[in-house]
Amino acid sequence: MTSTSLPGGTFRMGDLTVTRMGYGAMQLAGPHVFGPPADRAAAVAVLREAVDLGINHIDTADYYGPYVTNEIIREALHPYPDDLHIVTKVGALRDAEGNWPPALAPEQLRQAVHDNLDRLGLDVLDVVNLRVGGFDRPTPGSIEEPFTVLAELQQQGLIKHLGLSTVNAEQVAEAQSIAPVVCVQNFYNIANRDDDPLVDSLAAQGVAYVPYFPLGGFTPLQSEELQAVAARLEATPLAVALAWLLHRSPNILLIPGTSSVAHLRENVAAAALALPEDALAELNSID
Repeated sequence: MTSTSLPGGTFRMGDLTVTRMGYGAMQLAGPHVFGPPADRAAAVAVLREAVDLGINHIDTADYYGPYVTNEIIREALHPYPDDLHIVTKVGALRDAEGNWPPALAPEQLRQAVHDNLDRLGLDVLDVVNLRVGGFDRPTPGSIEEPFTVLAELQQQGLIKHLGLSTVNAEQVAEAQSIAPVVCVQNFYNIANRDDDPLVDSLAAQGVAYVPYFPLGGFTPLQSEELQAVAARLEATPLAVALAWLLHRSPNILLIPGTSSVAHLRENVAAAALALPEDALAELNSID
């Protein structure tokens, strides 16, 4: 039951209509996205509350935990509502020390897709993003081989739509020469705007742009301009930052994460904050 009353309304991603206000499941795992959560029932409650609020776009990865978030998603929401769309990622693993080594070999990618299908309890994945870059920025170079593997799995009927994560414009174009791309997930927020040209280019093509670390990630956003606007609007800086992203471009989709029902509700309310023109102008000048 998709709600268009959520902040930003909806966006058409391929043939999927998703709420621009989504939910990122990474924080449902244990500390540092490793191991199980301290309170599994609370994690289940967050997912159910997200759906009850009208969110139908959930972002995950089988290497969160590893495996933990997908297993919790299945426990909380399976059998899934018809309009719920789960977006997952492949291209990395977790090792015993909690590191994130790349896993881009063809057999690793095929195994990752099957692992996502099995743990989520699905016959086909709505969207699979190929993650190929570093922690917060792209790694230049061809992505033809790994993306072709995913395109072949799409042709086999295991994936509906393909996306990319942590890529540059050249890599997006290379992937699009192989198969359609419905979304790009990169590091981007009000104070980290290197991707501005890419956001606009994708908007012109009707391709979704999904910023990760929309609130700064492990280093919360620091900006005097942001603080000043927030004080003037009697809002928190994080509320202003989320609202600004929805104003920035109609193809931007939000996936802020949390392990708290209360915080989830705060994020949804924050994104609905109205930003007057003078505030937008001030925020747009942040670099």
